[in-house]
Amino acid sequence: MEPRRALVTGGTRGLGLAIAHRLLADGLAVVATYAHDEAAADEARAAARARGWPLSIVRCDAGSPAAVARLFASDDARALDVLVHAAGFTRDRLLMLMPDRDFDDLLAVHVAGAFLASRHVLPAMLAAGWGRIVYLVSASALLGRAGQTNYAAAKGSLIGFCRALAREVGPSGVTVNCVSAGLVETRLTAGLDPAVRAELIAAIPLGRPGQPEEIAAAVGFLCSERASYITGQVIGADGGLT
Repeated sequence: MEPRRALVTGGTRGLGLAIAHRLLADGLAVVATYAHDEAAADEARAAARARGWPLSIVRCDAGSPAAVARLFASDDARALDVLVHAAGFTRDRLLMLMPDRDFDDLLAVHVAGAFLASRHVLPAMLAAGWGRIVYLVSASALLGRAGQTNYAAAKGSLIGFCRALAREVGPSGVTVNCVSAGLVETRLTAGLDPAVRAELIAAIPLGRPGQPEEIAAAVGFLCSERASYITGQVIGADGGLT
């Protein structure tokens, strides 16, 4: 029997890479996309080869309709069973100082990227009567954080998108959920000011940042058969922050 096939956008570093590894360890074949970081893509390829994992890596800007259309016209992204939209980035700035591009670019990747990928994967999932879609969101969307109006707006939009889509496709056996991450040890958070980091950790009941593998475990569960009765939900993997 052929393994189920998954697409992980932003799957070559940080949380996306940890999620790709989780799904590979669970026996899925995975296609991971990246936008710019060739070095991270090469590292991910080498790690997968060393473990004998069926990982394909494709360059694709998740927020570009043309790039996403090219991806789904290729053999790499046909007849997928699982979609995890983990592509994303931050451009923190106070709203009064935020240029249009810093707002528009975040919504293009986080929200339009989810729309584009989901629209492409759904025909095969609906035909098969089975599918799993997971969007990576953030505690920032639920709590708010100064300097992150663009990021909170993007992740908050994904939550509403998820809940509406879950109602559309649930009758056909496709589940749609979000995993909301808090402070996680990645390259994205490594450069935090020590005072800001200490403030964030103090607000977490478990008293520590999460590890990428802990977030990936929640995503892996939602992508499995065991999560067959969970849809339209936001699962917090944030140490109790929310």
